[in-house]
Amino acid sequence: MRQLSLVFRISAILAMGSLAPAFPSFSSSVNVASPLRATAEPETVTIVWQDPGAVEELDFAAGPGGREKTPSPPFTFLEETLSGSNPKMKVKDASGATWRVKWGSEVNAEVFATRLVWAAGYFVDPSYFIASGRIDGVRGLKRAQKYVKSDGSFTDARFERNEDKGAKVLDGKKGWRWDQNPLVGTPELNGLKILMMLISNWDNKDVRDLDRGSNTAILEFREGDRTERRYMVTDWGGSMGKWGGVMGREKWDAKGYEKQTSDFIKGVERGFVEFGYSGQHTSGFKEGISVKDVKWLLGYIGRITDQQISAGLKASGATPEEVERFTRAIRDRIDQMRKL
Repeated sequence: MRQLSLVFRISAILAMGSLAPAFPSFSSSVNVASPLRATAEPETVTIVWQDPGAVEELDFAAGPGGREKTPSPPFTFLEETLSGSNPKMKVKDASGATWRVKWGSEVNAEVFATRLVWAAGYFVDPSYFIASGRIDGVRGLKRAQKYVKSDGSFTDARFERNEDKGAKVLDGKKGWRWDQNPLVGTPELNGLKILMMLISNWDNKDVRDLDRGSNTAILEFREGDRTERRYMVTDWGGSMGKWGGVMGREKWDAKGYEKQTSDFIKGVERGFVEFGYSGQHTSGFKEGISVKDVKWLLGYIGRITDQQISAGLKASGATPEEVERFTRAIRDRIDQMRKL
């Protein structure tokens, strides 16, 4: 009887299996605990890029935040931030939005660079160049005292806003490094590297540089059993100048940027592109990028017009001469990529 009972149970299970087409199919992320029960495992998606849509229609003057989210006065002082290499503070605007305000040599470069990177489909925090204004209630300033007068008036500031409410920010030791992450070798990550070199951003620090401040972070969004991790670069200030070592590199230097443009692409070796770039991390950063990776990125940045570039530069506080030099040099670098 015991043997018959066992045979009956096995036959029943096999019969259930024959009905499998009547049940929904499960992806590899689902853990099937038994023939009769399926239990979904939490899904984690890692991304560094999203389709930007109609690139040629994007508003470079307004940038990723749009015109409706432009910082609106009056501005109210919250606190001074003493981290990083440039003076910063937090303020609140008339709409109640909180902004991270920065002064110094990185302002113009960061505002423009984020527009170009955003247009290519990469994640950035919305930023705006504010030529002049006043912050009410300023007090006890240290580094920012050089840029903000006693009555709160200021000039040439970058206002940056964190739009990702509800996201968990994984930075510091929980951030990521360029040469070791789940996206290594993908067109999307290599495209981000190409963009870093296109705008001469030599400040490609990551979690290897925690003592000097990493410029990479992960935004983690959770919804039900799904977790999305967005890999991003958090600081674009070391851009639009000259790449190189400590003594040679510059930020927001139109003449220097234009001069190095002829060395942007050095050639092609066995299907891989040789770039002239050098930065905080050079070895391992610019290698392994194929002609196919360049072609993939051109599907997006290749659609950016000179009018958009000029509009973004003007919105970043560029002078007429800087607009002309930068626009011409950026177009030259993109044309070098096309010739591959």
